[in-house]
Amino acid sequence: MSPPLLLGAPSKAPSPPIALSYELFPPRSEAASRTLWTTIRELEATDPDYVSVTYGASGSNHDTALDLVERLQLETTLRPLAHLTCVGGTPSELTAVVDDLLDRGVRGILALRGDAPRHGALPQDALRHAQDLVALIRAAEGRRSAQFAAGKVAIGVAAYPAKHPESPSEAHDVEVLLAKQRAGADFAITQVFFHAEQYSSLVRRARRAGVTIPIIPGIMPLTSLRRIEKLSVLSGVAADPALVDRLRGAAGDADAAHRIGVEASVHLAEAALDAGAPGLHLYTFNEHAASLEVLGRLDLPRPVRPLLAARHRAAV
Repeated sequence: MSPPLLLGAPSKAPSPPIALSYELFPPRSEAASRTLWTTIRELEATDPDYVSVTYGASGSNHDTALDLVERLQLETTLRPLAHLTCVGGTPSELTAVVDDLLDRGVRGILALRGDAPRHGALPQDALRHAQDLVALIRAAEGRRSAQFAAGKVAIGVAAYPAKHPESPSEAHDVEVLLAKQRAGADFAITQVFFHAEQYSSLVRRARRAGVTIPIIPGIMPLTSLRRIEKLSVLSGVAADPALVDRLRGAAGDADAAHRIGVEASVHLAEAALDAGAPGLHLYTFNEHAASLEVLGRLDLPRPVRPLLAARHRAAV
């Protein structure tokens, strides 16, 4: 007689730690590279679960992004999550990129649609949707699964707390997220949002539709009015008018604007955590100060890796 399974038994296991991650982008100059590596070392000390590395429109900075991913693996303790956009790419082209990432030791990919080229028609067999890229990555993984010691590639996708600018409705956005999950996505990271209730609303709608993967809120330190206004235009998401007014009122006082922005970011993060967020993803813009200040204001339960903690103590 087989022993009884215990998985269904009541469990008093503690809550899992809150995941922590940051977004970085490849530097465009030597000076920018030096600034970025200062940021990387500061963020590394917080022992995040991973850092995502962005990928330019139509793969415009592909080589620089790959170089950064490789340096992170060789020179730091950080685990890179490589962005990959698919729109306009053919299956053979994208499979070659995925194989290149896997050859370099990457085991996490953020699968994104990306922006369509402004000029020229897409190749007939080009991918057009992120769920197709997720399926392509899973197929590449399947062909190489013997390499991974029965592990797998972690695939993240984007989620939208506010309606995607090209979407007919918020309900459609959730259906797209569900399609990405069905294709094999493991988790989602939200785009920037400015209103606390947008994250909880997205999670409720997604769960009702059958989305079960973790949905991690993407939090941007709201310390730059120029950056907020630019992102609002690009994303089609209206910024919080009250926050914009407060930042405008602090024009000329950088310290005051910084305090206002950090407080607003902490409020968004706390609201998301209160709504059950399994982690936080901080959009750093390659700057560490504001992100670390936001993090310092939050009481995140985080695991401690003994070897890394000892290394940090030795470096102090």
